[in-house]
Amino acid sequence: MASLFQRAKAAVKLPIEEEDAERSRWINEDLLPTPPEQQTWRWWNYVTFYWSISFTNWTLGSSMIGVGLNWWQAIIVIFVSQFISSIAMAFNSRSAAVYHIGFPCVGRSVFGMWGSYYFVGARAILAIIWYAVQMYSGAEYMYNILRAIFGHNFTDIPNHLPESASITTPLMLAFFLAWLVHLPFCYFRPYQLRKFFWFKTIVSLPAMFGLFIWAMANTKGRLSGGLYSATSTSSSTVAWMILAGINSGMGNTATLITNQPDYARWSRSRGAPVWTQLFSNPIAVTLSASLGILSTAAVNLKFGTSIWNQWDMMNLILDNYWTSSVRFAVFLCAFAWLVQIVGVNIAANMIAFGADSSMLFPSYINMRRGQFIIEILAWAVCPWKILASAAKFTTFLSGYGLFMASVVAIMVCDYFLLTKGNVFIPSLYNGTPANKNYYYTGGVNIQAVIAYLIGIALPFPGFCGELGANVSTAAMHIVDLGWILSFVTAFISYYLICQIWPTANMRYVKEHGYGFEQTASEMLIDSGEWGVQNDNVVRDDIYVDKHMS
Repeated sequence: MASLFQRAKAAVKLPIEEEDAERSRWINEDLLPTPPEQQTWRWWNYVTFYWSISFTNWTLGSSMIGVGLNWWQAIIVIFVSQFISSIAMAFNSRSAAVYHIGFPCVGRSVFGMWGSYYFVGARAILAIIWYAVQMYSGAEYMYNILRAIFGHNFTDIPNHLPESASITTPLMLAFFLAWLVHLPFCYFRPYQLRKFFWFKTIVSLPAMFGLFIWAMANTKGRLSGGLYSATSTSSSTVAWMILAGINSGMGNTATLITNQPDYARWSRSRGAPVWTQLFSNPIAVTLSASLGILSTAAVNLKFGTSIWNQWDMMNLILDNYWTSSVRFAVFLCAFAWLVQIVGVNIAANMIAFGADSSMLFPSYINMRRGQFIIEILAWAVCPWKILASAAKFTTFLSGYGLFMASVVAIMVCDYFLLTKGNVFIPSLYNGTPANKNYYYTGGVNIQAVIAYLIGIALPFPGFCGELGANVSTAAMHIVDLGWILSFVTAFISYYLICQIWPTANMRYVKEHGYGFEQTASEMLIDSGEWGVQNDNVVRDDIYVDKHMS
């Protein structure tokens, strides 16, 4: 079997004297297009994948009710927000499904060989932080598991940590064990995790419905007074609350929207990762959030509490019903929730960082090594400190979607409208000025950077207001439109800028008269090693553009 670099030789056009140096700088196994033998995800794998990620949004309703919506308004708003998110996800999946490249390479094609470093690097940093924060949620479930098994033998472990640590010794032990659960998954690439996401989907259903059924049975379904409702306000105020709710829901899915190329590249067909999410994500998110709203409202009404998190509800159950059968039920439920959070963390953060780090340091890091690195960095983040004392910082993390909306908008606009779905694979691995397509201006797509800044400019003052800055009411209303406003503004700005000032790559596509996704079908059959896959036919073709000699 030829080595990866030998397999890519025909696809990567570099000057001979620069070949070795440039390859180590721009190429490794995970940056190359996914070979046919790793294109293993079929449409049902994507259905279970999106369902397993989306059917974990138990607490999303709390943010909706928090902005002033009542329970039924919150459910409708959640569905609308997720349907819009799914449309964005579908469009952002296309390039990777056709060319089998991940987010870093899609970023190179749009933002330039050097310009992509900022956007990929920013996503990598945020992935580290979110990975640690999600792992802390896993620690809460592990705490439930250990408490259900060992009872006071676990909860009465002496705390040897100071109050300033913001975490107790038992919870630190739970965090360590949750960290160990994540560790084996660092070894696998996404195409090897199909069965795990099947398993995650299977265990998530009884866990969530189990908590819901218990809450309804225990409280006899009494919800009156437990579901907060919007106060009597003007129609315009309600409208702004609805927009804020939609934006909050889309912010909840912002990472998934951005990461689409890292999942879609493993598909066996072009359509599998595109249409499956259009019904999987909205239904799964809306259903899980609805169960969370109804369950926690009933429990809070009966017990006089104000809990939203699943782990708090399970602790409440153990506090009030300490029997062997209840402990076993809580153990099973907490285990299922732990599996869910591990799956979400893998998909949303670990895979993303693995892909990003493989581009940032391709000579030293591949996806697998990157995943082990983020596992280690989870300790350095100290998520318990973030969650305990940095409310503004968590607000900043939640605003991540605002900045990524512009990135997704530019990627979608470039692919569908400006380059007609043509990606020149050889140029993705050539960082020299000889690159006709993606070197742009000094390696940076200036037009894309300008559109990105325009896209975040309008909602940015309101975002600063959420962090504590003194801004106008109008600015706070604008940030309620955050994701959608940023996406639409960046999309339109990039399109108009490029109509007046097209990039070299756009001129190249126009001069050669390329049709939509023409480069995906114009492959020269060569060594039969690398391939692009049509909807029904797998072709082991080399990615060589016939016009690039």
